[in-house]
Amino acid sequence: MKMQYKLNGEPKVSAIVPTYNRGYSIGRALKSIEAQTQPVHEILVVDDGSTDDTQKIISQQHPAVKIITNPTNRGVSSARNLGISSATGSHLAFLDSDDTWHPAKIEKQLDFCQQQPKVNINHCDEIWIKNDKKFNQKLYHQKFGGDLFEQSLLRCMISPSAVMMKRTLLTKYDGFDEDLPACEDYDLWLRITSQEIIGYIDSPLVTKYGGHDDQLSKTTPALDQYRIHAIKKLIDHGDLKPAHLESAVSVLRTKLEIYLKGAIRRGNTRDIFHYESIRRKYTE
Repeated sequence: MKMQYKLNGEPKVSAIVPTYNRGYSIGRALKSIEAQTQPVHEILVVDDGSTDDTQKIISQQHPAVKIITNPTNRGVSSARNLGISSATGSHLAFLDSDDTWHPAKIEKQLDFCQQQPKVNINHCDEIWIKNDKKFNQKLYHQKFGGDLFEQSLLRCMISPSAVMMKRTLLTKYDGFDEDLPACEDYDLWLRITSQEIIGYIDSPLVTKYGGHDDQLSKTTPALDQYRIHAIKKLIDHGDLKPAHLESAVSVLRTKLEIYLKGAIRRGNTRDIFHYESIRRKYTE
């Protein structure tokens, strides 16, 4: 008999799937949610202004899915935030529309929540597929739990598709920054890891697919400018512990030096002026 988990008296997990012109993969993603050994409370797809057959596929093949529509393409942060505001579950789990969950993902994460009720967010290991072949992750990609702040400064250590968190956590940390066209997850994880302990399930419960042309890492140039923005914002407005503050300033200086070298090489005077003024502020 399947165990029913009770979180604050209700076994409610909302699955939130942001998508934009992913008719080629949305069905695969939704099937992986529907195949969970522990069913979710609701599946919310936020269609961020798609112009392909995304909504037709969902309506015809996944009638139980609730579709929320952005009339224009406003970006993944807006889509996720719209899903968060529409969700009714006590816990939220995100799935990018080109990824899949393994069948036991929700069950194992809810089990973790039962065992560690004071941990507000947990994530799991992943399998990576790039251009239809398994991609072996580097040692520095290795996932773990605990205090992830310093590691999260260097790279995005948490995948949105691998996360389950209490809904109240997104209220506390103001959700995803809609001013960021990319690195919005990096920004949110910095804010959360600066204050929260991160739970970890050492089991691959997600498959991430990469290599396709519409990935943000391919379509958005100069990603480090958004990481610089995220770190600077946290330093200026965050309540950082002294050790975290020192690490954040150090990484910010390094990223600024690298970005400025690129701007000088490209002859981008606007970026040179802007980022040089930031660099001076944090080196004086």
